[in-house]
Amino acid sequence: MQSISRMGSERTSLRTDGILMLDNMFELSRRLVRVLDRPYRRYFIRTVALKARCSILVGQRGVGKTTTLVQHLVGGYPDHPSSRECLYLPVDHFAVAQAPLYEIAHDFAQQGGKLLCLDEIHKYPSWSRDLKSIHDTFPELQVVASGSSMLRIHEGTHDLSRRAIVYQMTGMSFREFLEIRLVLELPVLDLGQLVAEHETRAAAIVAQLGEKGVKVLSAFRDYLRFGFYPYFFEYEDPGLFRMTLEQNMRTTVESDLPAVQPNLNGNSVSKIRKLLAVVASSVPFTPDLVSLRKLLDIADDRTLKTYLRHLEEAGLLMAVTKSGRGLAALEKPDRIYLGDPNQIYAVQPEARVDLGNVRETFFCRMVSPAHTVRSPARGDFCVDEGFSFEVGGRSKGGGQIAGQESAFLALDDIETGVAKRIPLWLFGFLY
Repeated sequence: MQSISRMGSERTSLRTDGILMLDNMFELSRRLVRVLDRPYRRYFIRTVALKARCSILVGQRGVGKTTTLVQHLVGGYPDHPSSRECLYLPVDHFAVAQAPLYEIAHDFAQQGGKLLCLDEIHKYPSWSRDLKSIHDTFPELQVVASGSSMLRIHEGTHDLSRRAIVYQMTGMSFREFLEIRLVLELPVLDLGQLVAEHETRAAAIVAQLGEKGVKVLSAFRDYLRFGFYPYFFEYEDPGLFRMTLEQNMRTTVESDLPAVQPNLNGNSVSKIRKLLAVVASSVPFTPDLVSLRKLLDIADDRTLKTYLRHLEEAGLLMAVTKSGRGLAALEKPDRIYLGDPNQIYAVQPEARVDLGNVRETFFCRMVSPAHTVRSPARGDFCVDEGFSFEVGGRSKGGGQIAGQESAFLALDDIETGVAKRIPLWLFGFLY
């Protein structure tokens, strides 16, 4: 009875404190939606309906999760500036952080609320417990949340795996970058189409860009440097963008990772930061686990692989293994890349950037969201069970893939290809 009475008094205090009243939440929501909405709808929001009662969008910092949440709300509620059926809240905002999420959801549902969008959910200490309670208590309420790519909803005491559908978001494709920059529509290709029809598809895209006075290879160079993250268009300054990206990478390790993995102490975080620096200085990195452990003073291989896994889940690394499962199974990786080409340019002076590494990183990042990429016996990458690819510049020969029927060259510095020679940039049209 005392706990019920205390809850009642807390609920009264929520209503009497003007900062925390639901009306103020609506005011905050409407202000933020107005500022954060963007006219361009990315491939994810165009193709994923988010109809489940509980959906969680995960992805690395800066890939557009907040914008997607806001666009989902705006798309479902055209009258959102006056509607009391939809609410967008960043849980790390000071006004929201002072109120229990469950209490906000309770009041919102009681007043006829239907869609609750919760941004940066991983920054709320009891996020899994509160989401589970909200889901179980308010069946009329749809919750769409965003969080770090490191979230694991099936772990811990509040298992959400039977309640929530998790969607992995990634950064912009080359196609999306071009659509935003040039204000045009370009086709999405599946991998089978790309391989079979690349000659006509590439020629058509090159012609379409030519009508805008744009050379595809020049635009591709820009994309590799600063086109993966939508927030570049907020700056339009490559130097400022790179500084912001480098800071985001550091914040991911020093702030987001401990928030999601509270068992990591300061010493562990310091070693993970040093591990990222070692890999970044020599990508593509072929790991020697024994040497790495000695260099970083890490006790055993399992701990080292766990640290690498954390960095992969954070979107800061990509591991290519023989199984194609990345570091999820703590398998020893054959090669490790940074998370995307923009990160390479953010952490290294441009004069020191290895173009071969940039090309392979781009290929892996574009193909991996929808396909299994693994390390083959011959060639650079085996995709699913059907294709092998060798990545390189225009002069690269096909010796490593000779005699393989479903093997292809993905080549930089060519606008269009012939037969098994496919333009590398075209792999940026897979989503």
